[in-house]
Amino acid sequence: MNIRIGQGFDVHAFGEGDHVLLGGVRIAHERGVLAHSDGDVALHALCDAILGALALGDIGQYFPPSDDRWKGADSRAFVRHCDALIRARGWQVGNCDITVICERPKVGPHAQAMREVIATDLGIAVDAVSVKATTSERLGFTGRGEGIAAQAACLLVRA
Repeated sequence: MNIRIGQGFDVHAFGEGDHVLLGGVRIAHERGVLAHSDGDVALHALCDAILGALALGDIGQYFPPSDDRWKGADSRAFVRHCDALIRARGWQVGNCDITVICERPKVGPHAQAMREVIATDLGIAVDAVSVKATTSERLGFTGRGEGIAAQAACLLVRA
């Protein structure tokens, strides 16, 4: 088989802070996220999608929150590591699609910058990276503004 598909999901509660990181982009916000690393839900979901496509486990196996090496770590390094794992096995990301779920911050104004960062880190064209957002219509923890979530899907192709 010359293609593999993976999906991922991540969530973090809001906490103290003045920004969130999404897709490797710093976005001003009245709250930060509670996380061991930088808490970038978009990139964490993407990592799980990449790893899942080749049945390589999940992000927690490679970057466990119990390991102080990853305290405050840049999630872009996680993406690059996952990309290296699949490339070593003869695969690369063909395309990926990420949806951020939150009421705020507004993602749309930052989506293009996020696409460019992700494309750079994966070594693929920007038009192979989709970033979009939705709200949960004020329902649940994201609707109440208690946190932020993301889901991702990716297609791997033989390199």
